[in-house]
Amino acid sequence: METRNIRADLTLLLVAAIWGFAFVAQRLGMDHLGPFGFNGCRFLLGAVSLLPLLLLFRPKAGATEPRAMLRGSISAGVILFLGASLQQAGLLWTSAGNAGFITGLYIIIVPLLGLLLGQITRLNTWLGGLLAVIGLYLLTVTTNSGANFTINSGDLLVLGSAFFWAAHVVVIGRLASQLDNLRLAIIQFMICALLSFIVALIFEQDSLTLSNITLAWQPIAYAGLLSVGVAYTLQVVAQRDAPASHAAIIMSLEAVFAAIGGWWLLEEDFSHRAMIGCSLMLAGMILSQLNLFRRKQTKQINVT
Repeated sequence: METRNIRADLTLLLVAAIWGFAFVAQRLGMDHLGPFGFNGCRFLLGAVSLLPLLLLFRPKAGATEPRAMLRGSISAGVILFLGASLQQAGLLWTSAGNAGFITGLYIIIVPLLGLLLGQITRLNTWLGGLLAVIGLYLLTVTTNSGANFTINSGDLLVLGSAFFWAAHVVVIGRLASQLDNLRLAIIQFMICALLSFIVALIFEQDSLTLSNITLAWQPIAYAGLLSVGVAYTLQVVAQRDAPASHAAIIMSLEAVFAAIGGWWLLEEDFSHRAMIGCSLMLAGMILSQLNLFRRKQTKQINVT
């Protein structure tokens, strides 16, 4: 069992690395395409790459009821579209490293959204959220002459996307037990691609051409095949043997890989202030997943 857990943790680490480096691909893809055109190509390719898995995984009885599947896929697909669109647009004005760390805040936002659903939020989540907010301030907010506060518009867009990623996690969590996960993923990716192409045809007609798609084939292939297709499959397989707490902590390392990818491939740099901010955000993400304040169970002694 320990060997299976270690293998699962290593697989999730690979998933985090794939998703982290995807921020680099997302930035490079916009050298030729607009954010909506790139997302349309990316999610369409990701959905198509998952189709062969339909031959390997059979759904449980009642998990493919057409109306429920359509409703669930549309709601998940629309939220996915909003989150992906804000993130991709934000990458026009911010770095891959910044985007990775800010996106990772969804790990903390998820339990906070749970408050609206009547769920209990633990103390470590509040403490982790506080660290993350301080880190976010150091990473994104700058001061001019010690008085005026400014925040990069790209960072602000990516922060908005983090709320939609968190909402997407909540929605998928509710649908996962009712619907076939693979079919739900494929249809929601198709819906996200369709919405992205519709917006691209309206606002990005000049850049959405076959020649530009061909020029951007490498970033599209990485973000579509690896980030969506391969990483999604590995995540599903690995989380069968990895405890939820392990999975969440390992997945938060996506932000670290995004920063490494930005530094290595895009020559992005972090100031000392930004590095402190990133460190606090990562610490907050990890702290929010650690149950450090569990009540100790007292042993009951039966007296006969």
